[in-house]
Amino acid sequence: MTHACHLDNLQFAWPGQAVCLSIDHAAVDCSEQVFLHGPSGCGTRTLLALLGGILQPQAGRIELFGTSLARLSGRQRARFRVDHMGFIFEQFNLIPYLDVLANVLLPCHFSAQRAGQAAARDGSAKASAMKLLAIMGLEGKLLSRPANQLSAGQQQRVAAARALIGQPALLIADEPTSALDSEHQQNFLDLLQAECRRLGSSLIFVSHDQRLAGRFDRAISLPGINRVSPLGQGA
Repeated sequence: MTHACHLDNLQFAWPGQAVCLSIDHAAVDCSEQVFLHGPSGCGTRTLLALLGGILQPQAGRIELFGTSLARLSGRQRARFRVDHMGFIFEQFNLIPYLDVLANVLLPCHFSAQRAGQAAARDGSAKASAMKLLAIMGLEGKLLSRPANQLSAGQQQRVAAARALIGQPALLIADEPTSALDSEHQQNFLDLLQAECRRLGSSLIFVSHDQRLAGRFDRAISLPGINRVSPLGQGA
């Protein structure tokens, strides 16, 4: 069976330091929505960087949709990441001087695959971006507004639309609701999870707020799968 994400005997250490991440086995199924949690310092962001191919482990195997990241060059990992993965960051990482529509379309400029999938689904990448933004409640004059003129909640929804455009097979959301109150948090999750289901994307959602875990197919505790003590380790 091909998993969205499959880890075996994974070990990672920062230069000159002890091993901070050691995972015997972990997997996320295709189209599965997983809640990943753990205390500060347990290595969550290190794990996300490994999944994105930004970092490389000292030992073990990371496979995404049957592709071993270890067999790819740095350039190939970057191409694989933009073709197959969408990211929502805690600080959103929008380009402040670009307008809403341009921010959402960015993955399509860097990935012909994402652009082609968006066009195949909605007629054009622009039409797909506008559809996602409408689903997120962003329409009209907002589309031409620079990202730095948006509220935090609006920026969050733009970041989600950018991550989802072009139907990436895996979406990773790193603490995307940490700045929201409970009502806006639940509304955003409703939108995000519904779109992942519509597109068939797997979702790894990282949060310290364990009250959200019941919304997901499964919850994974990083200390529960990391054989190294989280105290003082990782980031």
